[in-house]
Amino acid sequence: MWKEENNTLVKSFKFKDFITAFGFMSSVAIVAEKMNHHPNWSNVYNTVSFQLNTHDAGDIVTDKDHKLAAVIDDIAKNFN
Repeated sequence: MWKEENNTLVKSFKFKDFITAFGFMSSVAIVAEKMNHHPNWSNVYNTVSFQLNTHDAGDIVTDKDHKLAAVIDDIAKNFN
């Protein structure tokens, strides 16, 4: 479940290994580019962590962030 903290939506995803986590990130990158909404994220081995907010709106959580979060959740289903 996504949490709203400090004007960001945050969530981490764990996968079986680094290659799976990286494949997930690649899939998210393609969709994020099409949405023109690029996440703040990090990857350590099998874990990918997101911090979403909308820079153009003053670094607050907007509908764009909720839409991207929903897409990220859908993509993650294909990698577990």
